[in-house]
Amino acid sequence: MSRILKLSNFKKTYHYLKRHGLKRAFYAAKERMEKEKADTYVFEPVSEEVLAAQKKESDAFDIKFSILVPAYETNEQYLKDMVDSVLNQSYGNLELILADASQSNRVEKVIAGYEDARIIYKRLTHNGGISLNTNQALMYATGDYVGLLDHDDLLTPDALYEMALCIKTASKRGEELQLIYSDEDKCNADATVYFEPHRKPKFNLDLILSNNYICHFCVMKRQLMQELQFRSVCDGAQDFDLVLRAVSTMMGKDKRPGQAKTLPIANIPKVLYHWRCHEASTAENPESKRYAYEAGKRAVEDFLRARGFKGTVSHSRHLGFYQIEYEPDLFENRTDVALVGGRLLDTHNRITGGIYSEDGTSLYQGLHKEYSGYMHRAVLRQEAQMIDIRCMKASPEGEKLLEELLGLPYLKNPVTGRFDFRNSLKKEADYMEISRNLCRMVKEKNLRIVWDPSMTEKLD
Repeated sequence: MSRILKLSNFKKTYHYLKRHGLKRAFYAAKERMEKEKADTYVFEPVSEEVLAAQKKESDAFDIKFSILVPAYETNEQYLKDMVDSVLNQSYGNLELILADASQSNRVEKVIAGYEDARIIYKRLTHNGGISLNTNQALMYATGDYVGLLDHDDLLTPDALYEMALCIKTASKRGEELQLIYSDEDKCNADATVYFEPHRKPKFNLDLILSNNYICHFCVMKRQLMQELQFRSVCDGAQDFDLVLRAVSTMMGKDKRPGQAKTLPIANIPKVLYHWRCHEASTAENPESKRYAYEAGKRAVEDFLRARGFKGTVSHSRHLGFYQIEYEPDLFENRTDVALVGGRLLDTHNRITGGIYSEDGTSLYQGLHKEYSGYMHRAVLRQEAQMIDIRCMKASPEGEKLLEELLGLPYLKNPVTGRFDFRNSLKKEADYMEISRNLCRMVKEKNLRIVWDPSMTEKLD
């Protein structure tokens, strides 16, 4: 695997250097090497005893899954591994639907070797592209939920059990989930080594508009997926486009709601999907599908248009990651947002605050300002539990809440447009406590808090 990673990193650094210059390429390579040195990830598969217990418990569930796989000239061993990973699930109430657009019969020959009624094989008359091919498979889905699986990737044996358990648990609370997603990792070509785990947060609207962090493994309510279907105009980012349109549907017809709406989306913080890396895969060579990033940009633009948000979408310096510039600003477009916070830097140009977890932990503490952080999240706009008033802009509603909290008029810096904390508060003020209380008040109003790392305040 070390050869694969070094080759992959060389390619990434070379292309990054061409796009962004020597300084940024230096910091990107330096950060990548530091991450690899600190990486201690080992995938630990579920034991046979646990899988056996899951099989017994599964009898109490009545949820059926349809797994869609568009196939095209798939490597026979990769295909067999993928099929086995589905059929060997500890939760067996499933159907595996393959839409084969190959010109040869290599896929058909492999599937002919299986005698399992849960496999539905459909030979397509022509290759219409990934979206149309997947729609062909979707036509035959009869499950309660539909999952998407690439033809050369793998599900962990407990993937569908964990999905069913999550759905069942939510149902007991009276909630019908529409979308569920899990963590994922990557594996080498022969699936013997696992690396680069992607640990995902709970649903985060602004983060999904910055990057398709949901990706694999996800399942969606069948009726919703069949209603939306896949769009060829977004081939290469068709899954991302589908998720964004599903999110928009769940948000409702009110394009500019005055409050944040809790959506029926859940995440499972376990690795349930292995993304196989080989020379032809996007995971190994992101440049191999450059068109996919243009399609992703188009998907975000279409989301903004559907919601009535005015803004422009551009590529960030990392492939597959996007930036939105709202017109005239975020608050004008997003009446559900009360506060926008930014980064706080110390005198050594390292992040010392700005976005915090609920317990007040700084999420990117100590990270150099040129670094992008885990999964590049330190440079992505995202919803936050708590931001810092020392680098903050507020909507009119947010200004009123701060005035109520402080008993003082809201002062705005005439240059930056941010809250003028230096002229509003005493130097010894407890900024963290004020920030915590303000963000609590905002959340009680069911409004969103957004962190925007393009806003930076350097502390003395």
